[in-house]
Amino acid sequence: MSISRPFKVLGIQQIAIGGPDKMRLQKLWVDMLGLEVTGTFRSERENVDEDICTMGVGAFKVEVDLMQPLDPEKKPAVHTTPLNHVGVWIDDLPRAVEWLTAKGVRFAPGGIRKGAAGFDICFLHPKSNDEFPISGEGVLIELVQAPAEVVTAFGRLAAGAA
Repeated sequence: MSISRPFKVLGIQQIAIGGPDKMRLQKLWVDMLGLEVTGTFRSERENVDEDICTMGVGAFKVEVDLMQPLDPEKKPAVHTTPLNHVGVWIDDLPRAVEWLTAKGVRFAPGGIRKGAAGFDICFLHPKSNDEFPISGEGVLIELVQAPAEVVTAFGRLAAGAA
């Protein structure tokens, strides 16, 4: 079944891994696998202290966010789901949100906002409800507005594969 949608999912933007101690996560991802820590993000509202690591280059760079809670007793509990969420590049985030909402996809509270890496983001809820019967089926999914250079790079890649 082919559905015409007014946006494209371009590729993986990030994976976010949670644990009680991000230094333990760094031992594997940074020390053993060689990812580079390129930034940090702390948010009381989101109860997170994270290191932003990267692999790959240019438009195809993927973030691996290593997250620990600021307070393990508060929500959101970023450490209780080891694979916290997957982020995907979207070429037109506002149109995607509008279209997906109209089709019954449930979004997490917060709407479109600036994310830790500075891109506009929003989240698909991991659980459906009666009003919005389509969800991540247990997985939190972050939609990330791709900057122009990422849209162009993925467009060139797709054109070369055609």
